[in-house]
Amino acid sequence: MSTTRRQFLWYSATAGALLGASARTASARSPEGAQTAGGKKLLILGGTRFLGPALVEAARSRGWMITLFNRGKTNPQLFPDVEKLRGDRDGDLKALEGRKWDAVVDPSGYVPRIVRDSATLLKDAVKQYVFISSISVYADNSKVNMDETAPVAKIPDETVEKVDGETYGALKALCEQAAEKAMPGRAANIRPGLIVGPDDPSDRFTYWPVRVARGGEVLSPGDPSDPVQFIDVRDLAEWTIGLIERGHMGVYNATGPKTPMPIGDLLQACKKASGSNATFTWADAKWLEGQNVQAWSDMPVWVPPTPDQIGFSRVSIKRALDTGLTFRPVETTIKDTLAWWKTLPEDRRSTMKAGIKPEREAEVLKAWHEKKA
Repeated sequence: MSTTRRQFLWYSATAGALLGASARTASARSPEGAQTAGGKKLLILGGTRFLGPALVEAARSRGWMITLFNRGKTNPQLFPDVEKLRGDRDGDLKALEGRKWDAVVDPSGYVPRIVRDSATLLKDAVKQYVFISSISVYADNSKVNMDETAPVAKIPDETVEKVDGETYGALKALCEQAAEKAMPGRAANIRPGLIVGPDDPSDRFTYWPVRVARGGEVLSPGDPSDPVQFIDVRDLAEWTIGLIERGHMGVYNATGPKTPMPIGDLLQACKKASGSNATFTWADAKWLEGQNVQAWSDMPVWVPPTPDQIGFSRVSIKRALDTGLTFRPVETTIKDTLAWWKTLPEDRRSTMKAGIKPEREAEVLKAWHEKKA
């Protein structure tokens, strides 16, 4: 496994549990012309972190009756008007017994056994099981425009339940298979790419809007033409609810934007959205690696398009587009992310969880200019 892929899987594993970790600060928009669900019932396993609250907002805006099932330990103050069932996905599903819903969304499954247990219990209680998987299930990133038929990662011991950079993708693939096996023909497995936007606790996208807004010389990775892919959490949530309403099953890559975006365009959009005086110094990918500046972690969103990773940020999303996936302008995501960031306490804003530290960035920029000189 390449270093880049291992890093990506590790950050996916550690941040995957953050699908979601903070309260919503704004309600999701209802897609233009969307039909309400007519009182249909939706169960969400979790629902109080990042993607979870976005799903709640998207479903409520379309008239769904929602039930949340969780331990009541994370953001219990959210959604006081929504029905909440208490229990634990790992061994205590009793509160789900004897109930019926039209669909269930599972954004909190990482271990096949746990997904199998919930899907098996709910197979006669719901019409559809929607599992939030990950784009990192794929075994090989060397192919451009990889679609949902591409081979997925495997793990020698399928009973392993430790989620880390080595196991995350393969375990997610096994979770997909567990959902489909329990409810054949009634499962939808969604494979998001990097999920971004307001309330993202990982800072994996937020770093760029915040850093560019600060202005000055910005260390920028690789070449401005290097592709990146990501999806606003609200776009993902709204499309997921629409997918349920339209009764679509199967597997879907869910990332964006609609047309390929170079990282140079992303950084310029950050500059335009914030009105800063930022300038961008593009440093060669191999040189950055030699300086121990890591793709995806120190330089978030970006992975250099090397032969073994050239397809990483060029995954096909045609199937999702054909089923109604749409995207708000990236400038809107950037502005909303910055507005949310400014509402956070100073101690939270003082230390970002992703991206290169300011002092280190200055050191690397100095070394780059000395090299060029």
